[in-house]
Amino acid sequence: MKPNQLEERLIQFAVEVILLCKSLDKSFAAEHLTKQLIRSSTSVALNYGEERSGESTKDFLHKMRISLKELRESYVNMKIQKGAKLLLN
Repeated sequence: MKPNQLEERLIQFAVEVILLCKSLDKSFAAEHLTKQLIRSSTSVALNYGEERSGESTKDFLHKMRISLKELRESYVNMKIQKGAKLLLN
């Protein structure tokens, strides 16, 4: 996959999470998890843009690991919300 293609997929992921979050209820738990989900999912796309201009291979890999952590956080967040029936899908 080309870097531009990955960046577009990460942006689309962030957009889809934002759209999904608009449909969630306004309970304390949903709002708490939703805010964190938006932060973690959007940071992946934002960080990837920065990673592409890494100063060295080591710097690039470090920043990619941070993005991977954010993706994992987003995934676990969605699993929690699904388990708590905050997400319908």
